[in-house]
Amino acid sequence: MFLESSRADLRGRAVIVLHAHPDDEAIFTGATMRRLADAGARVVLVTATLGELGEAYVPLAAGETMAQRRVAELERAADLLGAQRLVLLGHRDSGLPGAVDNVHPNALAAADPQRIARRLAALIDEERAEAIVHDDHGGIYGHPDHLAAYRIGAAAARMTGIPAYESTVDREHVLGPAAGTHLVHAASLATGSPIGMAGEQITLTIEASRAELDAKRIAIATHASQITPDDVEHAQFDEAYRYEWYRRTGAPGLLDQLGAGDAAVSVAG
Repeated sequence: MFLESSRADLRGRAVIVLHAHPDDEAIFTGATMRRLADAGARVVLVTATLGELGEAYVPLAAGETMAQRRVAELERAADLLGAQRLVLLGHRDSGLPGAVDNVHPNALAAADPQRIARRLAALIDEERAEAIVHDDHGGIYGHPDHLAAYRIGAAAARMTGIPAYESTVDREHVLGPAAGTHLVHAASLATGSPIGMAGEQITLTIEASRAELDAKRIAIATHASQITPDDVEHAQFDEAYRYEWYRRTGAPGLLDQLGAGDAAVSVAG
């Protein structure tokens, strides 16, 4: 199903959006979060790690840690995208596949996914959330923390019985010449893993409106410690980032309703 911008009324309803690192929320689900918020839904953003192993592209302030900078950027991006609550799980960034950081005692990749899923299930019950968004089964590009986010999110969905939407990318689209440069390209090269899913595996595609895409661009740029101006100012940004893709597990849920309303067009896909 393909969903353009809508006028759905989702007031009084909630969704959990789980991501591995600060900046993932803007890159992979920014337009979806903005649309949910504009439709009245309560968006609860859960970020599993502080991304402290990222290399800073800008100078840190005196006494400032990478974790502090990334959390500050995340807070601004979450506000731009309409998240009403931000929950930090507090695990350590696990680094790239095979790194010694993978087995650090507090690394997300080394943590018990069932234990974290129970914490997430309690949050789902507290918020009365109707859906959860989490990374796809391949971790979008094979990062250990994204793979952990899949395991945790999928387990929490099973515990609570709510629909789960695996955030992914359509590999044919992002690798095609029209899409231009997407941040997932460099990420995939760093992990040595394939990108996203084949189009036939994707059950829901959301196309950002102009306002949603502008909000997404600003939110991505807010993560300036990790993302350069060239990453968001290139001529093909719109085509690279205008779509957000999901594979749903369970019955149709909250995200499927984002296309409801007279501004929507839905087609089989």
